[in-house]
Amino acid sequence: MTLEAIVDQPRAVDLLQRALGGDRVAHAYAFVGPAGSGRMTTALAFAQALLCATGGCGACRDCVAAAARQHPDLHVLVPTPPETNPKGKPVVRVVPLREMVRQTSLRPAMSRRRVLVVDGADSMTEGTPETILKFLEEPAPGTVIILILSRARAVPATIISRCQLVRFRARGGGEGAAAVAAAADLLDEIRDGGPPALFKRTERMDRARAEGLIDGCWLLCRELVLARAGAPAALLSDAAPAEARAREAAYWTDDALLAAIEVCRQAREAQVYNVTPRLTIDMLLSRLARRAA
Repeated sequence: MTLEAIVDQPRAVDLLQRALGGDRVAHAYAFVGPAGSGRMTTALAFAQALLCATGGCGACRDCVAAAARQHPDLHVLVPTPPETNPKGKPVVRVVPLREMVRQTSLRPAMSRRRVLVVDGADSMTEGTPETILKFLEEPAPGTVIILILSRARAVPATIISRCQLVRFRARGGGEGAAAVAAAADLLDEIRDGGPPALFKRTERMDRARAEGLIDGCWLLCRELVLARAGAPAALLSDAAPAEARAREAAYWTDDALLAAIEVCRQAREAQVYNVTPRLTIDMLLSRLARRAA
């Protein structure tokens, strides 16, 4: 499959295509998103484009070999159970990872690049992160590594900070609609209860919950922009609360919503760089609750 054939992750595909078109390919990528969102499919399509002399034609020798996972310059590592317990928990193990990284010291066999894909990178065993970090600190020329993760914080900040993040949204609208509804309800509660309500709700805020809430606020701001523009309810994650979104949008200006979206982006970035989840969420919710970002 080529990148052009992936239609349900337009933002991720656009980012990767712009990197290829502008010859600005990073040496490391983190594909972050839920299972079933197409991370591995996209990683293999991107690898095919990286190995192809014309950026992923889909028909040349490099593309055909990469699509079949038989290209000598494409290395894919997946979680495996312990050798002594075939029914044990599959994880990314350090010995095959070290061997895969060792391959990067060799010249590519067919293409001008080597591509390493590590699926389930959030299941790495002890010692594995250090191997990846060493590679990221001293990347081999012409080598691109792609880590596939469910959450950015599933690996140490020292690793994620050296990768270009590519986010994947869940397929279908159920998860997004739930996140938007949770963010909207929380903002209403904070507006009614003031700072005590805010501090009570964020008292036990772990990183996974913070990331979900930030995404919900981000999507809510998007829906408010659509509501202010008079977009049809079908474009919302859930058409049922369209009237409530229109009422809320009336309190905002276009500039304030654009600033709010930027605040959400900064909050997401703060989590990548290990800022305390509660501090990030308190700042984000307090600004959105005042409808002034």
